[in-house]
Amino acid sequence: MRHFKLAFLGFGNVGKALARLLLAKQKELAQTYQLTFSTTGIATSSHGTALNPDGLDLDQALQIADLSVLNRRPVQYDAFDFIKNCQADVLFENTPVNYDSGQPAVNHLMAALDSGMHAITANKGPVVHAYRELTQLARQKHRKFYFESTVMDGAPIFSLFRETLPGARLLSFRGILNSTTNMMLTLMEQGKNFEEAVAYCQDIGIAETDPSGDIDGWDSAVKIAALSNVLMDIPLKPAQVERQGIRNLTSQAVINALENGKRWKLVCSAKRSGLSVEARVAPELVDMNSPLFIINGTTSIIQFNTDVLESISVVESNPGPTTTAYGLFADFLNAVK
Repeated sequence: MRHFKLAFLGFGNVGKALARLLLAKQKELAQTYQLTFSTTGIATSSHGTALNPDGLDLDQALQIADLSVLNRRPVQYDAFDFIKNCQADVLFENTPVNYDSGQPAVNHLMAALDSGMHAITANKGPVVHAYRELTQLARQKHRKFYFESTVMDGAPIFSLFRETLPGARLLSFRGILNSTTNMMLTLMEQGKNFEEAVAYCQDIGIAETDPSGDIDGWDSAVKIAALSNVLMDIPLKPAQVERQGIRNLTSQAVINALENGKRWKLVCSAKRSGLSVEARVAPELVDMNSPLFIINGTTSIIQFNTDVLESISVVESNPGPTTTAYGLFADFLNAVK
């Protein structure tokens, strides 16, 4: 039986969902994978930090507002002190994303790898801005840097190519990668105007107070860049993606398209072009012959075209913290198997 010490840097909705999943799968992990785990540290920006190399009570950590009460003595750590002192085998890095530079998450992950930990994240910033550097460092340290949850939550996107498509060369991809805007367009087809659709998505928690990252296409551009960096091995920054959001689409235009057998979708696409990539996110009219036509609400889809398999599609329905947490959980198992 192998034992792994885990640490959480960031313990919001996704971190807590991962904790619940780990606890729910604890017996299965022991029986099927012959592994056990303990949690040696949890660090947050607003709810305290808890450290105990002998193991924290993860169930109790889920119930309390101030994690510092779990410490044996008062401690104050910044993120890098936490990484240095948590004595973990695996770090789950789930701090807020920085689209401009990927920091400080990039440095958090580097510190974890330098300390001999597997580094696992749901944070898109490091994949966009430091994928090669982090992958190289992980290789040097004989550890893993995994990030399945950064695009389409827990759906197997990166591991699909890493594990099951050896030798396949990705030529292009196309899909709907932002579930928030897809929900907005679905609501507009049902008669809501743009502002009402935005407000609804904010009410149910899938849109931020400032929704510009979604509606102006930035989130989609970041995901395109991440996919290009990893799956095409072509460096691409979000600013290099041709970008147009859905802000100028009216509900009448959306309804008119539907009446004519078409639907407006915010489509992400990228195509290999020599040593570079042509990348774009923009509203497009799709007809009933397109697989994108039937993608409703918060469902996402991506279609891959490779040199050996012409078309492979992955569809994910009803994303949320639990599905994102599963991506982190799967990365953990893949890292230590």
